[in-house]
Amino acid sequence: MKNILLLLLLGLTTDILGQAINRNVYVFVPGAWDGGWDYKKLDSILTYHGNRVYRPTLTGLGERVHLANTEINLTTHINDIVSLFKYENLHNVVLVGHSYGGMVISGVAEQVHDRIKQLIYLDAFVPENGESIQSIVGAEWDQMVAPNIKDGFVLYPFGPTSPIPPNDVPQPLKTFTEPLSISNPLAKKISTAYILMIKDGKGGFEAWGASRARAQGWKILTLEGEHYSMRDQPGNFVQILFKVLN
Repeated sequence: MKNILLLLLLGLTTDILGQAINRNVYVFVPGAWDGGWDYKKLDSILTYHGNRVYRPTLTGLGERVHLANTEINLTTHINDIVSLFKYENLHNVVLVGHSYGGMVISGVAEQVHDRIKQLIYLDAFVPENGESIQSIVGAEWDQMVAPNIKDGFVLYPFGPTSPIPPNDVPQPLKTFTEPLSISNPLAKKISTAYILMIKDGKGGFEAWGASRARAQGWKILTLEGEHYSMRDQPGNFVQILFKVLN
């Protein structure tokens, strides 16, 4: 009964989900400052319908904030997810990266391309070889990120965060500045899609992600709402996942 009530509260019915959700193995990679805690509702919906869901938190964030240090970089976070694949013996995975998580899943695909069924970039950065978050955002780095750098970390730049967990926490600067090497041609053969969040007719990640996805011929879907769809509208996000996979 609790599960059914949850689905109704999220704007879904069991009939819709019963038709829409194929049983898959999902790995959700959070964006910057975020953690696996943000995917709890999404996890509940997908697991209830027979999917296996992994929602890891990257080193130094979320419940792993006690490990935070200035030497953590993009490679650290890529290794977090590659190790998850290896130690959980994951195959045929739907790998979803949100925002900064697009950098991470791009690096993961370089190493374990044969274990990935589908890549999904959720309002995420789409890097090219040799790029970092800093180089992708260009001039906006000085406006949005630079003022929030303190002691080797980048503070959450979009307003106040909750003073108690679960909450967004400062992220090591090197995760934003380390360039990513992309050279494995087999990674480009993975089925890949992009979900662009739209607000007031505009997509905030149009230039950093969606336009790059179009140039590569990826499947592109849009969802009306704020950047954190897994937090704000997990039910609608589940339905978008279904559209990607069918």
